[in-house]
Amino acid sequence: MSRWKELIRYSGTRLALAPLMLWIISSLVFLLLRVAPGDPVDAILGNRADLEARELLRIKLGLNLPIWNQYLKFLNDLIHGNLGYSLNNEEPVKDIILQALPASLELGCCALLIAIFIGFLIGFSSILKPEGKSDLAARLYGITTYALPPFWAAMLLQIFFAVILGWLPIGGRFPPSMISPEGSGFFLLDSIMNKDWAAFQGSIRHLLLPSCTLGLLLSGVFSRALRVNLERTLDTDFIEAARSRGLKESQVLIRHALPNALLPVLTITGLTIASLIGGALLIEVTFSWPGIALRLQEAINQRDYPIVQGIIVIIASLVVIISLIIDIIISTIDPRVRY
Repeated sequence: MSRWKELIRYSGTRLALAPLMLWIISSLVFLLLRVAPGDPVDAILGNRADLEARELLRIKLGLNLPIWNQYLKFLNDLIHGNLGYSLNNEEPVKDIILQALPASLELGCCALLIAIFIGFLIGFSSILKPEGKSDLAARLYGITTYALPPFWAAMLLQIFFAVILGWLPIGGRFPPSMISPEGSGFFLLDSIMNKDWAAFQGSIRHLLLPSCTLGLLLSGVFSRALRVNLERTLDTDFIEAARSRGLKESQVLIRHALPNALLPVLTITGLTIASLIGGALLIEVTFSWPGIALRLQEAINQRDYPIVQGIIVIIASLVVIISLIIDIIISTIDPRVRY
C-alpha cells in the first residue's frame, strides 16, 4: 500500500472515530452536569421562590422529565445540529457561541503567534551556546512561565501596565465610547476591511495585554521544546556528516538541524492549542474578555446546562479537527511516520 493510501485510510479512520469521541464527551458532560450540586431553577428564580413557581419553571425547562428522556432529547437535538436554548433567556445556544467564539479565536491566535515567536527566539538563541548564561536564562524562563498561575500573572501585568503606567486598558475588548466594527466578529479583521483605523487601534490596545499575557505563559513550552529537540538533532549522524563536509555551523543549524527539530514541535503546537482553552478561561475572566471561555464560566455559575453542553461540544470538535490536521501535516512532512 502506498504512503498516500495509508494516509487517506488513517485520516478516514480518525474522521469516522470523531463522532464517537464527541458522543462520549457530550454524554459525560451531560451526566456530570446533572449530578453536580446546584439547581438551574434556584439560579434563575432564587431560593425564595414559592414551590408552584419553581415547579412550573421546571416543567417549562423540561427538567421534570426522567434523566433518560432528557438525555435522548439532548442526543436527538445534537444529531440534528440543534444545541438547544439557554435556560435563562431562551436564546439559542448556537447564536451565543457564534457571538463569543470570534473573540476567543482572535485572542487565541494572537497569543499563539506571540508564544511561537518568543519561544522560538529564546529556544534558538539558547542552543547557540549550550550551558552558557543565555542557555541557563532560557531554562529559567521556560520553567518560570510554565509554573506561573495565569490569573496571578494577568493581575500583575494589569497592575503594572494598566494601573501604574496607564499605557493599556485594564480589561474589555473594545473602547466603550466607540461603536464596534460590524462584520465577522473579528474586530481586527473587520476594522481593516472597513478601513476604520480608529477602531483598529482601539482593538489592538485592548487585545495587547491579554494576548501578551497568555502568549508569554505559553512561550516557555515552545522554547524548551525547541531547545531539547535541537540538542538531540545536533547529536545525530547526519549532522556530523554535514559538519564533515565543511559547512558552517550556522548552515548546519538552520538548514539541517532546525527543520528536523520542528517536527516534534508541531505536535506540541497542537496540544498547546488545546490547552489554550484552559488558559484562556482564566485570562478571559481576569480581563473581562467576552469570549467563549468567559461565557462558559458564566453558564456554569448559572447552571445553564444547554450553554455548557454546547460550548464543550464545539471546543471538543475544534480540538479533534486541529489534532487531525496536525497529524496529517506531520505525516506529510516526515516520511518516517507510518500507520
